[in-house]
Amino acid sequence: MNDVKSLSHSKWRCKYHIVFAPKYRRQIIYGRIKADVGKILRDLCKRKNVEIIEAECCPDHIHMLVTIPPHLSVSSFMGYLKSKSSLMIFDKHANLKYKYGNRHFWCRGYYVDTVGRYEGAIKEYIRNQLQEDIAQDTLNFKE
Repeated sequence: MNDVKSLSHSKWRCKYHIVFAPKYRRQIIYGRIKADVGKILRDLCKRKNVEIIEAECCPDHIHMLVTIPPHLSVSSFMGYLKSKSSLMIFDKHANLKYKYGNRHFWCRGYYVDTVGRYEGAIKEYIRNQLQEDIAQDTLNFKE
């Protein structure tokens, strides 16, 4: 299987393993709308010509193995994916924005790896993200 893509003057194989998680307070609704979140993420990846090789919506985070074209950086793609998906989730499920306040759905940051899957680093990332989100939530009294 030849997975090297080519443009007019370059050949590339840019595979990334990306992990990100919903905010601590959003995990309740994430469990109920997991299928819709998957559809939204697939649609947004298709718009940017990002190929999803594998993806899994776990109970408290999302794993994606994607191929991102070289003209698009990982950080700009993730900013686009997380911001647009958050807006689309709250537009599709309009009653959630009244119950949960603001339109922030995802935790800050993400984990990206270009080589393979390191389970220990991913578990540590998810644990730290949730602890940071809980600490931030105790400081933020607007919600």
